[in-house]
Amino acid sequence: MAAYSLLSTLFIQSSSLPSPFSRFPNRTQKLISISKHSFLFPTNKLSLSPFRSLVLNQTKNNATIKPDGDSLVSLAFDSLFLLCTSLALSFSLFVTEVGSASAFVITTPRKLQTDELATVRLFQENTPSVVYITNLAVRQDAFTLDVLEVPQGSGSGFVWDKDGHVVTNYHVIRGASDLKVTLADQTTYDAKVVGFDQDKDVAVLRVDAPKDKLRPIPVGVSADLLVGQKVYAIGNPFGLDHTLTTGVISGLRREISSAATGRPIQDVIQTDAAINPGNSGGPLLDSSGNLIGINTAIYSPSGASSGVGFSIPVDTVSGIVDQLVKFGKVTRPILGIKFAPDQSVEQLGVSGVLVLDAPADGPAGKAGLLPTKRDAYGRLILGDIITSVNGMKVTNGSDLYRILDQCKVGDTV
Repeated sequence: MAAYSLLSTLFIQSSSLPSPFSRFPNRTQKLISISKHSFLFPTNKLSLSPFRSLVLNQTKNNATIKPDGDSLVSLAFDSLFLLCTSLALSFSLFVTEVGSASAFVITTPRKLQTDELATVRLFQENTPSVVYITNLAVRQDAFTLDVLEVPQGSGSGFVWDKDGHVVTNYHVIRGASDLKVTLADQTTYDAKVVGFDQDKDVAVLRVDAPKDKLRPIPVGVSADLLVGQKVYAIGNPFGLDHTLTTGVISGLRREISSAATGRPIQDVIQTDAAINPGNSGGPLLDSSGNLIGINTAIYSPSGASSGVGFSIPVDTVSGIVDQLVKFGKVTRPILGIKFAPDQSVEQLGVSGVLVLDAPADGPAGKAGLLPTKRDAYGRLILGDIITSVNGMKVTNGSDLYRILDQCKVGDTV
């Protein structure tokens, strides 16, 4: 509206310039000023356009319009003047708008904070060690009978050494007929299973990739972890490769059950770093970028991250991986017994591990442990109850497993 008012003023002022009509002194002249109403809203009455100049010869009864040759020259001069003025005004308004807009666009980039730089550096240095694993299964088409390989799952893993060994969870590769491992540079290789430990949910694969493409992850320790320290998880949740999530250690020495065998996994790390489907098998890192665990499970009724994730500690993983790489299997010491579920023992008001069976040719049977049995009248006779091993107290089956994991085959307990 302001621009229109300024233009109207210019049009009106242009009519006050020395008129070319002064060249005709013998003619009665009448100039009709241009109002903004005639400019915006044309009517049936005679109105003059600001882009045209006319001479009115008035008679007594009517007015006739007669264009004059010299007036055409004046018309061109006035039109050129108005055109230049309009262009100058439009340009000045454009420059003003651009200048005003640029004042809001130009910003000063914010510098990253020290902790942000550390996180970025950690991600960049460890991303090449994280891989994407695709689990392929053989399926036969019901109609064509064609045998096809279809993806039945995916997960994460990490490079263990320059020999091409990749560590992941056992449940990521379970039931696979073929496995594909994709490195950080998006090159994909066929993978072979070296070995796995179902009880601890750990598996080792091997890929024939060039050594210069393999970046082993730095291995740390998990024995000295503290609740509250920062942790970082890198994985491929929902197929989104190399995703970083952060959090803290929420708890230590938790216990979860193996997805394959149901055997308890002790000393598990609890974290609130987001762990979603596809993160399984990926590394959990400390603030120095060292491996402290394998992301394994989440506690969530919906199957998505709820802020309670679990990782197998690296101290447990290292011993398992070493055996799998050397022997292709894990040799774990056993007592050679079957024991009652913890809930049953609690109902009896007993603390410890109740022996249900101890074969005579097994270690426990040879040591003289007695199993639970029934007498001739059908009455239940409880077997021996293990309350300690090597001086360490045993209150349930998890305690017994934890102690045995620290022993080697052939040790005397």
